[in-house]
Amino acid sequence: MNGQRASVRLGRILRVLRAALICLAACAVALFFLIVPFRALLPADSIPARRAGELRLHFLSVGQGDCTVAEFPDGDALVIDAGDGSFSSNEAIVRFLKGLDVSALTLVATHADADHYGGIPEICRLFDVETVYLPPFGSQTAAYRRLLAAVDAEGAATDTLARYDVISRPSGAYAACISPHAAGETDENDASVTLFLHYAGVNVLLCSDAGTARERELLRELALGEDIFDSGAFRVRLAETDILKVAHHGSEYATGAEWLSLLSPAAAVISCGAGNSYHHPAGGTLSRLAAAGAQIYRTDECGHITVCIADGEYTITTGGAQ
Repeated sequence: MNGQRASVRLGRILRVLRAALICLAACAVALFFLIVPFRALLPADSIPARRAGELRLHFLSVGQGDCTVAEFPDGDALVIDAGDGSFSSNEAIVRFLKGLDVSALTLVATHADADHYGGIPEICRLFDVETVYLPPFGSQTAAYRRLLAAVDAEGAATDTLARYDVISRPSGAYAACISPHAAGETDENDASVTLFLHYAGVNVLLCSDAGTARERELLRELALGEDIFDSGAFRVRLAETDILKVAHHGSEYATGAEWLSLLSPAAAVISCGAGNSYHHPAGGTLSRLAAAGAQIYRTDECGHITVCIADGEYTITTGGAQ
């Protein structure tokens, strides 16, 4: 009888120990992922090495959001917007940045909408970010406050971009801000940052969410002189735009006919999500781009889109991960 009781007690002790070990293992796993973010363990995308002297622009497929990565000839990278912060968007961006293995990283949030800045906190957690350029026209949402808190927690320097500000590199590449103005903005979309990127004789206009009203305003200002947007030695010639990153995911309320008549881009890139509820890109916008003679590339159809610039020429390749 005593032996039977001892066996029962031993069985109870073993069950308690087993439960305790399971609990400890679960706590250890939870602690590990608290200390080491899940996406830190993600494998890097396999990306061909950049050729010497080449600048690459990557328009990432991040659903109904924006993320453009400028990979400079000196090895640094500029990330312009960072998707909406969803699991799939963050995963795509993290894996891609790991694959680039850049030497230094600068971030730009062009707009205070979450589809532009959502992934910035995750990038700041996982990568060594030197500077984060925040929208000049902020937001009062809880999500935006979390963005500011995350950037501050990681210790990255912060700044804003407005007209005549320039991000330049020793290679001669530069991104000049032509909009918004430094002060007096009242519309959040029109206050979003528009950048004119130049390298080796090729010009790319990177539009955020500004609409036709801001386009008409820029056209009126340009009528005062073609150098109105120049910043010192950094020339901005909108009429010499080769590639247009289309505003507001191809919305009907941007990329007007007058704007396209000035730009006359040979290629247009639209960042949008497959089957999105906004029906972007709009049929009217696609028609205007086609009438302007632009070859259209869409992330919902092409996946990641890469522009390689060198020696005054560029090539565009598609077919990356979606």
